[in-house]
Amino acid sequence: MTLTKIIKTEPDNTEQALIGQAADILKKGGLVILPTETVYGIAANLQHHKAMERLYKVKQRPKDKLFSIHIADKDKIEEFAADIPVAAYKLLSKFWPGPLTLVLQSKSKGETVGLRMPDNDIALRVIATAGVPIVCPSANLSGKPAPRDFEAAIKDLNGLVDLAIDSGPTKLGIESSVVDLSAGTVEVCREGAIKKQEIEEVVKKKNILFVCTGNSCRSVMAGGLLEKKLKELECKDIEVSSAGIAILSGYRATEETITLMQKEGVDVSGHYTQRISPEMIKKSDVILVMEKMQEARIIQLVPSAKNRVFLLKEFAKIEEDGLDIADPIGKPMVEYEKTLYTIKQAIERVVKII
Repeated sequence: MTLTKIIKTEPDNTEQALIGQAADILKKGGLVILPTETVYGIAANLQHHKAMERLYKVKQRPKDKLFSIHIADKDKIEEFAADIPVAAYKLLSKFWPGPLTLVLQSKSKGETVGLRMPDNDIALRVIATAGVPIVCPSANLSGKPAPRDFEAAIKDLNGLVDLAIDSGPTKLGIESSVVDLSAGTVEVCREGAIKKQEIEEVVKKKNILFVCTGNSCRSVMAGGLLEKKLKELECKDIEVSSAGIAILSGYRATEETITLMQKEGVDVSGHYTQRISPEMIKKSDVILVMEKMQEARIIQLVPSAKNRVFLLKEFAKIEEDGLDIADPIGKPMVEYEKTLYTIKQAIERVVKII
């Protein structure tokens, strides 16, 4: 029996040559023991038939029990999963990279797929460099404990894998939590490093996103007023955010907005603009925009958000003077006051709906 090649390295200081070596072995169908933040795993190329046959044999695992795919980029989830619910995006936004495996509907109809993004520099770099779908079940024989350190991982596998990377004890030493979202519900199948309560709290919280053009006046007003209302109602299960479709991040709210909001008892002087991103859209339950053009831009970025984006006045059922709320930027204070008045009317209704 040929012994496994073992390379010892520091967790956060691994040379790219080693990463490339591990990735090359995986691409060619080899097996590699990798560290993750949870436990050590055996990595294999999902697209390589012989590698997968060998992995099932090494793990002594029945072939009807599928392995989860490990990814190095959150956006990769859409390459493998279909009909991804908002709850999944909330969870990955909060916990990825990290010890959470999501079970979702697969691109292959009638099937499911498990996906995880590990919080370990070596694992992420190897997966990204390999450029092929990687599975990485725990590095133990079926029925035995998942290995928290390298010694436990190599004990039964020396000679059964091609390369093993030793980077010391894992950070968490407990397996990932597994959440099944494939049936339209949220089922915690395994409570691992993330507690069931934490998972349920993230999913339960409703995300409201306000969007305007520059994220320096209208969306800031709406977000600030809604947060004030929610605080008065002692409502803690709604999260409010705002963004703009055409602005660079990092600018302050306009002075007019800051002044008017101060009169409303809301301090937005610490607000800094942020540009809308697909991730923000995907994890939002309700997206409220000021004008039709913002609605169009959001749907262009994330077509699946179509049924979650509304004009603010439309959502609040305010129909006089059209449904758009005009941008006051660059106009006199009186225009800002009109805009605030309209938004304030809308928020009074919105808080009763959500």
